[in-house]
Amino acid sequence: MKPLKPVIVVLLLAAMGASISAQAADAKRGRVYYRMVCSVCHMEKLDGPISPSAKTKAEWSSYLQADKHAKGKDTVKYYFSKEYRASIKARNQAAAKYAELPDAELMADVKMFLSAGAKDSDTPTSCD
Repeated sequence: MKPLKPVIVVLLLAAMGASISAQAADAKRGRVYYRMVCSVCHMEKLDGPISPSAKTKAEWSSYLQADKHAKGKDTVKYYFSKEYRASIKARNQAAAKYAELPDAELMADVKMFLSAGAKDSDTPTSCD
């Protein structure tokens, strides 16, 4: 039995590390990007920004996973891409600031912000 004990400890530590890294998304960075990039674009092209509290956590998760933006005309992932950020960084400070951030990391940050501010969260957030 003793030889198994170190293996179990290592497995538990690895599981804890995976859990911690999965929670490493930065909601503050997600808020900055969402408000300075997503909301600004929606204000320019639509009637106004889309508040995080406009959807539930499950609705935001489903929307991001479906990866369809503008009624399916393009993808959500594009707006988190280095390519998109490079195209707007001259006129957008957040895009410039996060120009080299990996796409998936930035998307995880925004997802965390949306989840934390969703309609069914403890602290629904508006963009007013």
